[in-house]
Amino acid sequence: MKRPRILIVDSEVYIVHILEFSLAIEGYDVVTATDADGALQRAEEEHPDLIVLDAALACDPDCEFVQQLRDDERLAGTPLIFLYAQKSDLELNEDLRLGAYAHIPKPFSPQRLIEEIRAGLAADQSPGGRAVGM
Repeated sequence: MKRPRILIVDSEVYIVHILEFSLAIEGYDVVTATDADGALQRAEEEHPDLIVLDAALACDPDCEFVQQLRDDERLAGTPLIFLYAQKSDLELNEDLRLGAYAHIPKPFSPQRLIEEIRAGLAADQSPGGRAVGM
């Protein structure tokens, strides 16, 4: 049986390491990146089943990273879970419009994120998403 592949994208290396370790223990194949360019390259190479990313990296001024993911037919339906430090309701709604499955505020529990990953992998991936822990 194929193990789900998760791409973790965060500029904070310690978050990447914590998540990489936590998800590997749960049986996921994990690939990582610490910037949007590296993340896009890894996504194109690895075709992850779900992407967990820092919302600050995901939505640069033009949300170019997310748009590039959505423009690639192989990655267009990949569920996104955004991690964020501070966001307004307007920003959260824009992320959902872009196809975020869920938002999780920082700091977060790795176990809570694992639960959301399981749900994201099992869910029908339709636009609109949902916010978590707000």
